[in-house]
Amino acid sequence: MEEKKKGRPRVDTEAVNLRLSREMLQAIDERRRLESDLPTRPEMIRRALAQWLAASEE
Repeated sequence: MEEKKKGRPRVDTEAVNLRLSREMLQAIDERRRLESDLPTRPEMIRRALAQWLAASEE
């Protein structure tokens, strides 16, 4: 995984804003704590989406 850099976001990305229920946020936070590197919420959501997309390709 790349080391985080300060400054502007990458130009090949777009922001996505969404609202999640407290229950879903709690579930995401609980799952984050199982990871050895304690990812941020956005990173955990990215990982979950990547896993879901990979599984849907199989």
